[in-house]
Parts: sequence; C-alpha cells; structure tokens
Amino acid sequence: MPNRRLHLHVSDEELARRLAQWTPPAPPLTSGYWKLYIDHVLQADQGTDLDFLVGKRGAFVPKDNH
Repeated sequence: MPNRRLHLHVSDEELARRLAQWTPPAPPLTSGYWKLYIDHVLQADQGTDLDFLVGKRGAFVPKDNH
C-alpha cells in the first residue's frame, strides 16, 4: 500500500446511514470453548493470552520473543 493508507470513497453520511442500519450477527455458538475464546482471548498486539491470566504468570516474556 502506498504510504500505508487506504482511502474509502464513501461519504460520512453514507457511513452513518449504514452504521445506523447495521446489527451484529448472532454468534454461532454461545457456550463452551468457542465462547471462552471469543470472550477472553486478547488480540495479537496484547499477547493473544487469556485476559484473566494477565499478571498471573511468572517471569515477563516480551512480545518480540514469541
């Protein structure tokens, strides 16, 4: 991507209209490991760990060591 930029040729008004009409889809599963994963696994920039384990481990491991 040139200059690491993406330009969307849609007006702010059109985006607002679409957002007002959008509803999130229902999750395909509502329990079990899938639900645990969706609710508690952190994003890659946060370490992809379970959020309830943050601060509960031993020595700190920098993200560039993964």
